[in-house]
Amino acid sequence: MSSAISIDRGGSPAALKPAALGPAPSAGASTHAHAAAPARTRWWVELLVIGWLLFVYDAVNNLAPLRLSTALGNGRGILHVEQALRIDPELALDRWLASHHTLAAILANYYDNAHFVVTLGLLGYLWWSRTDLYRPLRNSLVLVNVIGFIVFWRFPVAPPRMLDGFTDVVASTHAFGSWHTGPLASQANQLAAMPSLHMAWAAWCGLALWRISARRWVRALALLYPAMTTLAVLATGNHFVLDIVGGLLALALAVWLVGSPERLGGRLSWPRVKLAWQARAGRPAPD
Repeated sequence: MSSAISIDRGGSPAALKPAALGPAPSAGASTHAHAAAPARTRWWVELLVIGWLLFVYDAVNNLAPLRLSTALGNGRGILHVEQALRIDPELALDRWLASHHTLAAILANYYDNAHFVVTLGLLGYLWWSRTDLYRPLRNSLVLVNVIGFIVFWRFPVAPPRMLDGFTDVVASTHAFGSWHTGPLASQANQLAAMPSLHMAWAAWCGLALWRISARRWVRALALLYPAMTTLAVLATGNHFVLDIVGGLLALALAVWLVGSPERLGGRLSWPRVKLAWQARAGRPAPD
């Protein structure tokens, strides 16, 4: 049996410490166990979250007919501010796109469908394959929608296509899945330009792609997709430049709010909290 006390060269006890009784656990094993991905959330819980968001959106949408005049006034006001700041490319882009039918059809279909396909596709991939990233990214996406709904309720804004001189490119090209005309039109909130959730969702997708992989082509897509969405929402007459800024700010706020507990936890990790508890209270911290 190994000695329980180590002796220095002079023959006196050097330290009273237990001798090794076996191989020490490797740091890598501990790190691996700590970094294990969390369990996948229940699919029905995710459906309940989506259902709740749709319910809130529908409640806000039901107010739209009562606020058309206010929304049109707010839309004109945003356009006037942009004109004063000389950041108003919407009308020029809208007229340019309306004169190029094939390109208009492509961008209109992109506007109507990529918004849902790309976002929900990435969300599904994260839920299935990257549970380590899923919760904070899912929470930020939910929160940015809640922020958007609050602004839609308090500050309805009509999109440029509803103002004089603009063409509704999505409606004129009869894009697949269009909610500007037909039976879907009555279920869509058309007075919700500010902030642009199209932009917020696209930027969220860029953030998700950036975190998923460090490969150059993936990160190139992470930058290209929001840029393409910016062109689409402006040229089809669905958003103002300030709507895009509003969407990016809403996402930044959502990510910051979701990430605050995580950053706080990094600064005050549980081992440090336990040591502080012991030092101040003079008793063991609870497990």
